[in-house]
Amino acid sequence: MTAALDLSAEIARARARKSSFYRAMAILPREKRDAMFEIYSFCRAVDDIADEGGDRPAKKTGLETWRRAIDALYAGDTSGLAAGLAAPLRRFGFSREDFQAVIDGMEMDVDADIVAPSAATLDLYCDRVASAVGRLSVRVFGLPEKEGIALSHHLGRALQLTNILRDIDEDAEIGRLYLPRENLLAAGISDPTPEKVVNLDDLDAVCRPLLFQAKAHFDAANAIMATQPREKIRAPKIMSLAYGAIWRKLDARGFKKPRERIGTPKLTLIGAILRYGFF
Repeated sequence: MTAALDLSAEIARARARKSSFYRAMAILPREKRDAMFEIYSFCRAVDDIADEGGDRPAKKTGLETWRRAIDALYAGDTSGLAAGLAAPLRRFGFSREDFQAVIDGMEMDVDADIVAPSAATLDLYCDRVASAVGRLSVRVFGLPEKEGIALSHHLGRALQLTNILRDIDEDAEIGRLYLPRENLLAAGISDPTPEKVVNLDDLDAVCRPLLFQAKAHFDAANAIMATQPREKIRAPKIMSLAYGAIWRKLDARGFKKPRERIGTPKLTLIGAILRYGFF
C-alpha cells in the first residue's frame, strides 16, 4: 500500500505542474513556491484517494495512511510519505490540525457520497477541503495570523462554492450533490437525489443563493487583501481573479439546462499573473 501511495504522490506532483493553481503559485520566490507545490501535492494525493482510490475500505485505508504519515512527520520522521513537507514545515510552521482537517474533508466524501447536505455540513466541508488549505498557504505567503485566517475563511469558501456550482453535473455522475438541502427544499425539491436534481430544467432558484454567498466571500476576501502589502497577497489575488471570472460566467450563464461547462478563463489567468506576478 505504501508503494502505491508513493506513486500516487508522484503523480499528484506531476499533475500539479499543469494546473492553474501551480501557474498562479509559480510567481512566488523559490522557497515559497516549493512549499506551495508540496501543499498542493498533498491535497491532490488525498483528493485522488477520495475520488479514485477503489472501494470505500481501500479509500479509508489510503486516507488513514496519510493521516499516520502526517503524525509521523510532526513526530520527527522525515523519511515517510509526507517527506516532501518536512522542509516547508521547518520553514513555515504549519499547524498539523490543518493537514488533518483536509484529510477529514476527504473522508466526508468517502464515508458516504455527499447528497444535499445541510448548510452547516456544507460549510464544514468547505472549511476542511478549502479554507484549511488556505490556512496552510497564508503561512507561506507571510500574512499576519489574524488577517491570514480571515482570508483563508472567505477565499476558501468563495473558491469551493464556485467549484460546486460549476461542477453540479460532473458531481452527479459520481453520485454526489453538494447543493444544500435548505436551498432545495425552499425551491420545492423534496427527497433530492443527484440524478433527480440535475435532470430538472431550471436550478436557478437553488443555485442563485449559493452564488450570492460565494460573491459575499469574494468581496470579504478582496477587502482583506486590499489592506495587505502587495507582495504578500499576489498568489491569492491571482486565484481570486481567476475564480471571480468563473463566477461571472456562472452568473451570466445561469443554471438552466443545458448547463455548458465553464473552464478557467485562460486570458484572465494570464492577465492576473502578469499584473500581480511581475508588476
